[in-house]
Amino acid sequence: MLQDPLLILVLVAVGIVAAILMFGVGTFGRGGEFNRKHANRLMRWRIGAQFVAVLLILLYIFLRGLN
Repeated sequence: MLQDPLLILVLVAVGIVAAILMFGVGTFGRGGEFNRKHANRLMRWRIGAQFVAVLLILLYIFLRGLN
């Protein structure tokens, strides 16, 4: 199962979303100048990465659900 390249791609995409989210929440919690400058940009990156991850998940379900 973990030898499926599409599944690995899905897992990497989900990991990227989680990493961006944790980094954004961490900077929000600390506050400061970096948060004021980059908080919205980080959340836009998260939304974009989340969109790609959801598309990959749907593609995986569509392709692997046919069996």
